[in-house]
Amino acid sequence: MVARPRFLDDLTGLAGTAFSAASGIREEIQNLVHSQINEILFSLNLVRRDEFDAVQEMASRARQEQEQTEQRLTMLEARLNELEQFLAENSSQR
Repeated sequence: MVARPRFLDDLTGLAGTAFSAASGIREEIQNLVHSQINEILFSLNLVRRDEFDAVQEMASRARQEQEQTEQRLTMLEARLNELEQFLAENSSQR
């Protein structure tokens, strides 16, 4: 069996260490970029999609309730007018 030169062992160890360091640096850069992007987005006062969807749903419900309330008010006003006419007709007959 031929002995492996120590130089190759050292080179392999150095390559493994460099790979580990590069992996750590990559993660650190990703975290830094992620942090910077979050800061930029926060400074722009942007909202997340789920928050936007929730507010949009609330606005839609409010609009529907407003339309229903307007319809009910119109019906009540019509009924009030009918009652006022009825009372006016009956008071003039006396």
